[in-house]
Amino acid sequence: MFPITRMRRLRKNSKIRDIVREVKLNKEDLIYPIYFKEDLKNGEKEEIMTMPREYRYSLDAGIEFAKDLENKGLKSIIVFGIPNEDKKDEIASPSRLKDGIVQKAIAKLKSETDLVVISDVCLCQYTSHGHCGLINENKECDDNLEVLNDESLDYLAQMALSHAEAGVDIVAPSDMMDGRVGVIREVLDENNFKNIGIMSYSVKYASSFYEPFRDAACSCPCEGDRKSYQMDPANIKEAIRECELDIGEGADFLMVKPALAFLDIIKLVDENFNLPLVAYSVSGEYSMIMASIASGYLTEDAILESLLSIKRAGANLIITNFAANILDKL
Repeated sequence: MFPITRMRRLRKNSKIRDIVREVKLNKEDLIYPIYFKEDLKNGEKEEIMTMPREYRYSLDAGIEFAKDLENKGLKSIIVFGIPNEDKKDEIASPSRLKDGIVQKAIAKLKSETDLVVISDVCLCQYTSHGHCGLINENKECDDNLEVLNDESLDYLAQMALSHAEAGVDIVAPSDMMDGRVGVIREVLDENNFKNIGIMSYSVKYASSFYEPFRDAACSCPCEGDRKSYQMDPANIKEAIRECELDIGEGADFLMVKPALAFLDIIKLVDENFNLPLVAYSVSGEYSMIMASIASGYLTEDAILESLLSIKRAGANLIITNFAANILDKL
């Protein structure tokens, strides 16, 4: 009781605040998402208009940037690829090419850095229609468009296999097709890649916070939306079921995406499961905060505060474009 108990004793200067801090953000907690674009020439990078200070990279420019981040203390990176537009088709053929942009990036990252290399496994950047699976017309579905689940699984598994062959450490299926973790695990095991981890986008909501990423990765659906396969933002219990299923199929990590608008879900998953938990602080979160900083509505302290809130909710790892901004401050 006051005046014997004074909470401010533990706040009086930065040294004391540092030693009593309950949740700490470390460099190894961060995973940086990087975008490699096939048709960029050597040394080129292309500004992402919806994501301030972020770029699509040519292969060599992206590798050099990854090395710079590693020198600053980054431990992990997740790779996204953007093939030439004229190569895209209805079955995402560029996603499985041995000389595809992601496969090349994985191989160079593994040979030229010591980063943990994670690869996004999804068809959307590689399909002509921009959906995360194969499509079929169906008048009973929203927008008369059906994204086919079972028919997409083998394509996703073959994509993951091509990443494993290129040397990836962890594959991260983000498509939200039912059963994809199990099929990927089976194909990897059958091809002697038993030690490749699966970081499943287990709880991925159909969110408006993805819009800048769709610009960054050139993966916006040509028609319809992704609500028939990504989760309804109103649902909580469904998150538990998705995690249980992925664990049963062999997932090594669980993920909640987006992060800031779903801190309650991060906490729920953390309290119910023992796997390493990843939260994806998505492009919309990044762009929203960066725009507010540019306008003078927020200071750059908001970056660290937002990431700490995700860590405090229970995430072990955070995928975030802010990693490039904040490594020097950790």
